[in-house]
Amino acid sequence: MAELIVALDVQTRAEAVEKVKSIGDGVGFYKIGLELFTAEGPDVVKAVKDLGKKVFLDLKFHDIPRTVERAVRSGGKLGVDLMTIHSVGGKAMIRAAADAAAEFGASAPKILAVTVLTSLDQSDLADVGIVGRTPADQVKAMASFAVGNGADGLVCSPMEVGELSRSLKAGTLFITPGVRPAGAAVGDQKRVATPADAVRDGATHLVVGRPILAAQDPVAAARAIRAEMDGAAR
Repeated sequence: MAELIVALDVQTRAEAVEKVKSIGDGVGFYKIGLELFTAEGPDVVKAVKDLGKKVFLDLKFHDIPRTVERAVRSGGKLGVDLMTIHSVGGKAMIRAAADAAAEFGASAPKILAVTVLTSLDQSDLADVGIVGRTPADQVKAMASFAVGNGADGLVCSPMEVGELSRSLKAGTLFITPGVRPAGAAVGDQKRVATPADAVRDGATHLVVGRPILAAQDPVAAARAIRAEMDGAAR
């Protein structure tokens, strides 16, 4: 059964705790990204874990292998469940991250590789020198590279998850941002799909932020998305 992750795209620890408490038992998994972590640091991770929730720490590490190894080890000590690295960091960096995570045994955080950000399209890739490949081609190439070098899963657009889930080894995790309920605004995402579409295509985790956090009734919004996910899985 796919899991719903709510992106805590807020600015303070107090806001994060309030959001988690207000949503209650309807959601058990939360993403903490760069904005919130930079503002509040490890304390916000501890606060969410203390509320009995799982944490997806989305900091997209991209550095020399030794630095990433130490960063992953620090995340493991915080008890995070998922962590992100950039696939373009190279073999040694990916392997260093995977090896550091493995030190935590049964409670090891899963290492997720970022391939192509969901805010990027064909023209954006060309701007950074990636020519001759569509976003889907680039995702596929980097996904195979990352999983082949020890990553547990991928962060990828729901537009690519179907092909990846069929081509990569069983047990690979597929975390999909860019998920929007039918009729919702897409915001700054360029490659999006509905929750039902993403689950049917093989997503194991869906990341949803504004459609829940900005809803008049976040509890009802989360419940509706969860129902759509469950319906698609039947």
